[in-house]
Amino acid sequence: MENNVLVMIPGPTPVVESIRQEMARPIQAFGDPRFVADYKALIDELGALFHCGGRTFPLAGTGTLAMEMAIANTTKRGDSVLIVSNGFFGDRFIDICERKGLQADVLSAEWGSAVSPEEIDRKLSEKNYAAVTVTHVDTSTAVVAPIAEIGKVMAKHPGTIYIVDGVAATAGEYADVDGMGIDVMFTGSQKCFGVCSGMFILWAGQRALDRRRSLGVIPEYYVDFEKWIPIMDNPAKYFATPAVNLVWALKEATAIIREEGLQARAVRHRRNADAAAKALESIGFTILAKPGCRASTLSVAIYPAGVDDGAFRSHMLQEGVVCAGALGAYAGKAFRLGHMGNITENEMIVGLAAVERSLKACGADVELGRAVGVYMAEMKK
Repeated sequence: MENNVLVMIPGPTPVVESIRQEMARPIQAFGDPRFVADYKALIDELGALFHCGGRTFPLAGTGTLAMEMAIANTTKRGDSVLIVSNGFFGDRFIDICERKGLQADVLSAEWGSAVSPEEIDRKLSEKNYAAVTVTHVDTSTAVVAPIAEIGKVMAKHPGTIYIVDGVAATAGEYADVDGMGIDVMFTGSQKCFGVCSGMFILWAGQRALDRRRSLGVIPEYYVDFEKWIPIMDNPAKYFATPAVNLVWALKEATAIIREEGLQARAVRHRRNADAAAKALESIGFTILAKPGCRASTLSVAIYPAGVDDGAFRSHMLQEGVVCAGALGAYAGKAFRLGHMGNITENEMIVGLAAVERSLKACGADVELGRAVGVYMAEMKK
């Protein structure tokens, strides 16, 4: 079983063979002209693909480091930041901001709902904010934020930098940096890009770059835009060691995304998520996120009465599928099923079949094959 476990958590996600092959290539020196050319091509491709006319930073580190990079380069001590939180990971910005000496105001939604653009507009009209942070998809709730509509609101507040946390969304949910008025967006390699963990990508629009220059010297070092811009212009220069094999893997992942197309990829994710939700509901689960704000990259499914969380996820592992426990108030009451990136319909069928059998092993009255049948029927529509 250990050699054939299907990972269906909200990241890392399944890695396809062509990406694995890039990670397994013999190492090259980071100054090798061949690698320098590959890294520069990746930087340029990512900027063009997500329509960022500013700078693109694919760097070694995690999504949390990207959160710090976004805040570090757009705010200074004493500034106010509006944190729009649709769950646990939106709240992570609070600690990041407070440690930098920022005034963090939080606009929260009830878990399962999203903060509306109108609420954000009202809050921004009350006070001058240096930046606003929005989590595109929060993996604690599987709620998706309406980032395009929020971008229209942000156009009315040009003094506020618009930061989008796309860790569990970018390349699954549709995003257009310049077209949606986003100043900073970032994601992690292990989510919708379908690479293993270890890199993040941050896109910075021109307004964010201008804000950084206006700040002068900042206290942060590794995440300073100004340290990395010369490297992004010419990766033959050195600031810190790049993750060589992950750069190659991310380059292959980007090629896969470009070939599918961002819009088509978003449509595929949406169809898959809707079908998965109906399949889970057909065997007694309740989807935490309300209709209209359900993410397409994962689902949080609340158990039918009497199902033990630990036993259910243990049975899932025995079936060869790993899912994730829920967070916050829903810990022990729900599980999280990732369905993002390059996951296939066949893998979804395997995962849903494991859900059925695990639910039955926990004593639930389940008609085996029902969820799989519903999923397949929905995907054929």
